[in-house]
Amino acid sequence: MADERIQPQPAEEAGKIPPLADSPAIINEAKHASDCEHAMTLLQALRVYPKAIGWSVLLSSTLIMEGYDLALLSALYNSQVFNKKFGAFNESTGKYAISAAWQSGLSNGARAGEILGLIIAGWCSDRYGHKLTTIASLVLMIGFIAVLFFAPRIEVLLAGEVLCGIPWGAFQSVSPAYASEVAPTVLRPYLTTFINMCWVIGQFFAAAVNKGSINRTDEWAYRIPFGVQWVWPLPILAGVLFAPESPWWHVRQGNRAAAKASLLRLTSKGKDPSFHADETIALIEHTNELEKKMKEGVRFRDCFRDVDLRRTEIVVGIWLVQTLGGQNIMGYFTYFMTQSGMEASNSFSLSMGQYALGMVGTAGSWFLMARVGRRTIHLGGICTQCLLLIIVGSIGFSGTKASIWAIGGLLIFFTFVYDFAVGPVTYSLISELSSTRLKAKTIVLARAAYNASNIFVNVMTNYQLSSEAWNWGAKAAYFWAVTALLSTVWVFFRLPEPKDRTYAELDLLFEHRVAARKFAKTMINPFPNSVDEVKRFSTEKELEHGKMETRP
Repeated sequence: MADERIQPQPAEEAGKIPPLADSPAIINEAKHASDCEHAMTLLQALRVYPKAIGWSVLLSSTLIMEGYDLALLSALYNSQVFNKKFGAFNESTGKYAISAAWQSGLSNGARAGEILGLIIAGWCSDRYGHKLTTIASLVLMIGFIAVLFFAPRIEVLLAGEVLCGIPWGAFQSVSPAYASEVAPTVLRPYLTTFINMCWVIGQFFAAAVNKGSINRTDEWAYRIPFGVQWVWPLPILAGVLFAPESPWWHVRQGNRAAAKASLLRLTSKGKDPSFHADETIALIEHTNELEKKMKEGVRFRDCFRDVDLRRTEIVVGIWLVQTLGGQNIMGYFTYFMTQSGMEASNSFSLSMGQYALGMVGTAGSWFLMARVGRRTIHLGGICTQCLLLIIVGSIGFSGTKASIWAIGGLLIFFTFVYDFAVGPVTYSLISELSSTRLKAKTIVLARAAYNASNIFVNVMTNYQLSSEAWNWGAKAAYFWAVTALLSTVWVFFRLPEPKDRTYAELDLLFEHRVAARKFAKTMINPFPNSVDEVKRFSTEKELEHGKMETRP
């Protein structure tokens, strides 16, 4: 591949003449910025980056809508008004119901739309930036909600789910990328894991709205829950219009002046004497140039070349673990419990407690990640989930009223474990383990794989739980215990530890092909005399020269 170093541009393009990112002066500035970032405490980061936190939270809140709708749809299967409108009469049960095939179609329609939205957003965010991509998606979201609200039959409802999935897919791509790029290392886990909090908030609102409308006997029993989705896009859109773009995106476009202006809008001037905008921009430029030297392009096919193939596999695997670890039972909680024999009103009440505890778990993960590595948290979480699923499946054979409440309690604890460990840490991991130049496209591929796997998961879950199909009830947990066990094995052997690493350090750890279980103990210096020197390496020689060593 030809050298992709930023070339000098016409002088009339003011602010777009970047210095050579591998010059000694830039490398020294980048090294100082890296040292300051490693030394920065959480309190310092909160003082310097309060605006970045606010903007990141705003963009992440777009995912409240997705969490809301996906939990809403599964909960509406308990509404007889909804089932009568969109389903068919079942003579054996004497009730209206939507078949397992249509349930799968509705759930998977949204996933199919999300895959399309992810692909479009991956291209748009690289070309036009995170901000414009989010604005366009919010405008589409406002229009597509109307399809769900006014749907006269189930075919139109399916079309609405597909259409709404397109902007949801864009939000899934843009939010973690933006959160990971606008803040320093110490804040990255908090801002990226807040995305999981937004999912849980959306699910909580879905349970609350459904509980309030479940006893209605008119069409508003389902139209009110669909209409509530208009609450979020308008205020978020009004805020995003004024949001700064990511400095990393401007550097990738070769616009240093715009990158610095964006960084200044994300930070508070004079709050920390060790913070210098020019040095931080130099660190971004150095990392960008380092990845170019490692022959990283910016196309989808580059995600499958050389060292980036491993990074893509890991990020895809992390998100597949989310679907295969049994978390789908959380989204189907109310339906799962009613199919196990619990009254619908009680299942909605329990689901609200479930999501409230999920929010507590996500907040608790912030304290845990400050002290424990991401890999350790993730591995411990998936092991615990596997054990809980085995217990739930075993209790499912009892069939007593006490066993139903026991299953409800265990699933609520399962939600806490997921939102304390696997769920939030996933967003931190996928944002940190992708290369910066390929971040948007790697996240797109990984999230597309997640949504594709969800199509399988939704079909299986609907058939496992539906009284019209297999009717497994709580015993379905056994199936997901097996997939959770397989996920545990993958996490142990393939998931590396990115805690306290800058993006430049992670780049070199992957370039050196350091084993996943050795990431935490390996020290590496990404600031030699030039970027060319970084590219030229041999692991044993680097160890001898002190550029790469093992932590004590």
